[in-house]
Amino acid sequence: MRSALGVMLASAVSVFVIVAVWFWTYSPRAVLAAPDSVSARLAERLPAAASAKSTRALADEVEVTGTIAARPSTVAPSTVASSTVRPSAALASPALAAAAAALQMKAACANADALGVSRVVEIDTTGGPGFGFEHFKQLDFLADKEVVLTFDDGPWPSNTPAVLKALADECTKAVFFPIGKHATYHPEILRQVAAAGHTVGAHTWSHANLNSKKMTEQQAKDEVEKGFSAVKLALGAAPSPFFRFPQLQHGPAAMAYLGSRNIAVFSCDLDSFDFRAKDAAQIVNTVMTKLDKQGKGIILMHDFQKHTAEALPTLLGRLKAGGYKVVQMRAKAPLQTLAEYDEGLVKDMKLPTVSTRALSNVVQTVAQ
Repeated sequence: MRSALGVMLASAVSVFVIVAVWFWTYSPRAVLAAPDSVSARLAERLPAAASAKSTRALADEVEVTGTIAARPSTVAPSTVASSTVRPSAALASPALAAAAAALQMKAACANADALGVSRVVEIDTTGGPGFGFEHFKQLDFLADKEVVLTFDDGPWPSNTPAVLKALADECTKAVFFPIGKHATYHPEILRQVAAAGHTVGAHTWSHANLNSKKMTEQQAKDEVEKGFSAVKLALGAAPSPFFRFPQLQHGPAAMAYLGSRNIAVFSCDLDSFDFRAKDAAQIVNTVMTKLDKQGKGIILMHDFQKHTAEALPTLLGRLKAGGYKVVQMRAKAPLQTLAEYDEGLVKDMKLPTVSTRALSNVVQTVAQ
């Protein structure tokens, strides 16, 4: 009797062991088991505020207003159209696209503490929108503590390259409005401006006052179109349809013409008056005093001016210390210059036939 009970008990135990082994080895539960891994210290939980910030930091640095298929944009339409950051179809949300763009911008900058560019806006220039509260009040697209850096009258030796270096050191961008004649004098400098990723518009052919009583409509048109054609010739590519009137003198006929050509017109929110400044310190003080009062704005400066080039490193440092952020403005499409002005400019700039005489027959050292 005891022997039979022992056999039955042993059998039951064996069955239990077999079932247990099968359950832990082959059952679906085993598939969910954690894989073998090297043990690691558990991550510490971030404070709630820090955790929230980490998911937003990259996205907040670049504004994305483009739309993604099957996901409507929540941004209201405006003349300041979609961002130049174009979300890929593979990206799940605008936030991811913004993060990717921010990483690219940061990766290209060697200065970890640079002022940089907080966001990039793309401008639809249809109809010739105006920017800068000095003259145009409609399009208020800058948030508090945001600035746009703009430079007129270049390109010019020494001064423009110094401005470019200061901007590059802070990994930030600006809009340049070169004079057509200067572009033909120094095309290699203007190409450096474009190669650095800055936006290039135009500032007439000869810096003429288009609102002068002596200026005819045809002469004003010539100044505008020849200026843009000169910039195109210097760059080897079409410029942006961005224009600033010399002396900020806006004539109604010229304004109407620019609108018909879909060229955006730039005034400013604050003028540095750097052409009047006695030194670099005065430029910095003028800009920061006005900016701290207004809180934001499009800043007018001149890369033609020596004191501006000297002031820019300090000014950018003050902007960064003051919590200001730079917005870069780009055009949705380049300007289509007019063929007659392109061809006329090339014809006017033709040089005399180059001499085929040997150097020794032309230049001789007679005293040393």
